[in-house]
Amino acid sequence: MDKREKALLMDKIIRELEDLKNTQSSLVKKIGQIETDNINLGDNELEKSLGDIYDSIVGGTDKVEGLVEAYKAKRDKFVEDNGLAESLAVE
Repeated sequence: MDKREKALLMDKIIRELEDLKNTQSSLVKKIGQIETDNINLGDNELEKSLGDIYDSIVGGTDKVEGLVEAYKAKRDKFVEDNGLAESLAVE
């Protein structure tokens, strides 16, 4: 794999990580909707389980956000170190 191909693969991974982050955000919103519905229902088991799931997803989302930022910096450094900015801008 040449350096340009590696940079393109790094870009793909960044897009996939951002998609993962967006998916997690959607899950957090969905849990919020279910929790709101459960206010009227008052199911304690549902409330506890959703709270646990929410905490787990939010923790994972924080990790993914940190990973996205760190990986973008790594990708940017790789592109800069290898003089690939112009060849990647063509795409």
